[in-house]
Amino acid sequence: MVRPKKHLGQHFLNDPNIAGKIAGLISTNQNRICELGPGTGMLTRAILKRDGHFQLKAIEIDKESVAFLKETFDDERLIITEMDFLKANLSDIYPFPFSLIGNFPYNISSQIFFKILEEKDLV
Repeated sequence: MVRPKKHLGQHFLNDPNIAGKIAGLISTNQNRICELGPGTGMLTRAILKRDGHFQLKAIEIDKESVAFLKETFDDERLIITEMDFLKANLSDIYPFPFSLIGNFPYNISSQIFFKILEEKDLV
């Protein structure tokens, strides 16, 4: 099992009810979803339970979490990528507008917010 890494500011979502409520906030019309920091995949699982045709790209900086997610999930709608979101070009994630969702690390939430504002036409 993956343990949260303090230096990454990780805190894993463990409540499936909360994950379901968060996943329910995504528009059912959105077919491009990016999950930032999926950790152990609680929110990932809730998103994949949704009906409809969509692609979910899970962006994770932690190698251990990436390996765990790849072992845990087998769903053609899911693409798991090891990446530092703050250094990424968002158009490399999706070249078209997409929804961004996640259980963001507190210590970089402001940086994430400003990164999104820089490329607000995509998110």
